[in-house]
Amino acid sequence: MTQPPKPASRPDKVSLWRYAKLFRQDILSAQPARLYRAWMAEFKTPFFRSYLINQPDLIKTVLKERPNDFPKSDRIGEGLRPLLGNSVFLTNGETWKRQRRIIDPAFEGGRLRDTFPAMWDAAEAAVKRLAPHAGEVIEIEAETSHAAADVIFRTLFSLPIDHHIASDVFAEFKAYQRSQPILNIAAFIPLPRWLPRLFRKDTRLSATKIRQLITELTETRMAQIKAGTAPADLATKIMTTVDPVDGDTFSTEEMVDQVAIFFLAGHETSASALAWTLYLMATHPQWQDRLAKEAQQIDGCDFTVMSKLRLSRDVFREALRLYPPVPMMVREATCPEEFRARQVKPGAQIVISPWHLHRQERLWDNPDGFDPERWQTQNGKTCQREAYLPFSAGARVCPGAGFAMVEGPLFLSRILRDFKVEPICGRVPVPVAHLTVRSKDGIWLRLVRR
Repeated sequence: MTQPPKPASRPDKVSLWRYAKLFRQDILSAQPARLYRAWMAEFKTPFFRSYLINQPDLIKTVLKERPNDFPKSDRIGEGLRPLLGNSVFLTNGETWKRQRRIIDPAFEGGRLRDTFPAMWDAAEAAVKRLAPHAGEVIEIEAETSHAAADVIFRTLFSLPIDHHIASDVFAEFKAYQRSQPILNIAAFIPLPRWLPRLFRKDTRLSATKIRQLITELTETRMAQIKAGTAPADLATKIMTTVDPVDGDTFSTEEMVDQVAIFFLAGHETSASALAWTLYLMATHPQWQDRLAKEAQQIDGCDFTVMSKLRLSRDVFREALRLYPPVPMMVREATCPEEFRARQVKPGAQIVISPWHLHRQERLWDNPDGFDPERWQTQNGKTCQREAYLPFSAGARVCPGAGFAMVEGPLFLSRILRDFKVEPICGRVPVPVAHLTVRSKDGIWLRLVRR
């Protein structure tokens, strides 16, 4: 069976400066091969200790059983604050709890049916955009980014991607995503709160422009809500939800923060996941043919069609295992702990890496192989419960997880119903971490009409 590519290996021992440079450029390749076998690993710097945990019961403790004792670390978020502000992705404590109380109702199960027509329209638009490229070699990440951005704007603001503000946000975000490393220097050196953070000029400028555009959309929607003319989409639902504790709704600035993370999380992660899934279909044509046959059941804009796309769902789930869009999550210990006979002091960074956990050699059968049928095996079912975190887990599980598991299989099936994708000889994509797991030089596939 063809093995999906891993990032290039790095030496196990490098200087702190070299490691920091590698980590900023490419988190995945900076990690040594032994981490795919380890239950736990310790990393030392002059300023703090980091512990990567790959043992399911330790992960359960951190994410599910005692999340308040292990809040999200500020070190990862420092580099994203110019864009995300005080969004739910970065906050902790009571601020985070309030944000989730307002946001979560918009993503409850019944809401998926309400947003499905917008997803369907975005999928049809994506297929229409691909049609002129049949017979050509295309960079598929660019196409999936376009499609995912279209979904976000249609479901959030009832706007297609060709609306002038939506297209401007999308264009600006393409510049932002490549200029923004996932970490800045504060990830390695503790800086006082009062000391200004250093960001690349183009990164800060792009973030400012994106937030200005989102502010315009948000203020327009607030006016529509007051006038009683607002469409019943996700933005309206979130902006009209009253926190049951304090009785308030989001202010304009708070909503801008949340829209920024919805776009980052919903667009970036979905684009990454769909692109890697299409690459896996190109390299596993037998599975592609099975999905194309299943996709013939798609016969209209009806949410019930999702129950028929079981193979597509398993394939998408397997792609999320091999290429989790968010490769690492970082929490911070707030009290003394003992993990695997190691003393973990307050302030230590606890790293949970879906990239390593999903390929843990002690847990998964054929960990590096592409095998969608694993989800029907006992090993697959056990690992899905204990060692599968594409959307995190526990209290901080992604509120859009159910949304993503509809969007991904739907787009995959709709594309493969009309087109075949084929790999290009000599152009094997190398996964690296930007804001999400992307390919170093893009994912190039030949698109062929069925």
